[in-house]
Amino acid sequence: MSKISIIDHKDTRSGFGEALLELGKNNPKVVALCADLTGSLKMDGFAREYPDRFFQMGIAEANMIGTAAGLTIGGYIPFTGTFANFSTGRVYDQIRQSVAYSGKNVKICASHAGITLGEDGATHQILEDIGLMKMLPGMTVINTCDFNQTKQATLAISDYDGPVYLRFGRPKVPNFIPEDYNFEIGKGILLKEGNDVTIIATGHLVWKSLEAAYELENMGVSAEVINIHTIKPLDDHIILQSVKKTGCVVTAEEHEINGGLGDSVAQLMARTIPTPMEFIAVMDKFGQSGKPESLMKHYGLDTINIIEKSKKVISRK
Repeated sequence: MSKISIIDHKDTRSGFGEALLELGKNNPKVVALCADLTGSLKMDGFAREYPDRFFQMGIAEANMIGTAAGLTIGGYIPFTGTFANFSTGRVYDQIRQSVAYSGKNVKICASHAGITLGEDGATHQILEDIGLMKMLPGMTVINTCDFNQTKQATLAISDYDGPVYLRFGRPKVPNFIPEDYNFEIGKGILLKEGNDVTIIATGHLVWKSLEAAYELENMGVSAEVINIHTIKPLDDHIILQSVKKTGCVVTAEEHEINGGLGDSVAQLMARTIPTPMEFIAVMDKFGQSGKPESLMKHYGLDTINIIEKSKKVISRK
């Protein structure tokens, strides 16, 4: 398998914005709602082109979710947009009651997730959102790794009937998923084959996991890398197929260790083939203000830590 190369560097939220504009052109049932962050969510293109289908809700996130749920009754496909913290923690009751419990076809699209939000600090850097959303019955949870995948996921969820939480970020990151890749909800992507350790990553940690795998290769360690963009429903098949071969797992995510991707994979392993595991995640702490890359390094969400955890888990086999 050839080494994956970076196409360019782009912010994932722009992938969402481009796809939303495309959906506006192709599907008159798509509507967009934003909680006073149109520019930050890159929803301004849709707002300009389709003002009759764009609703600026102001700083009233609960009202935005309730309105979105109501719009589905008329056959519309609402995409809501605000920061991940305000998309989930601030409006959890409305999501639970009006969207998840009712099975409404609302697409909850959340930018500025995790600590890569940076200088805005802990009050804005939600690290619990994946856990909050995946615990809701019937909620699909997607966490994309780059611009192309975010665009592909946004287009894909418009055709999916049911509530979806789509999580993406603020900073420019390596864009490496092919532009024409066929995104499938619930289907992981094998990015690199290996025999010694399985690295299962999501979001911004996918590229760092690839970097770690290439470094490990130079050390004589063969690492397999899987991109799990859909955390719920989890692609059990691709994970089990890999782990049966390698015999150990490292999960990597920009999220709390509690409730995230690692938890889901650990449950799968416990139910099927108990396996040595190590976790790259924020270890039961809040974020803090700082430069995104500095914060990622501070919390161990970096290439070096993935390498060290990979070597550690291999030693436990």
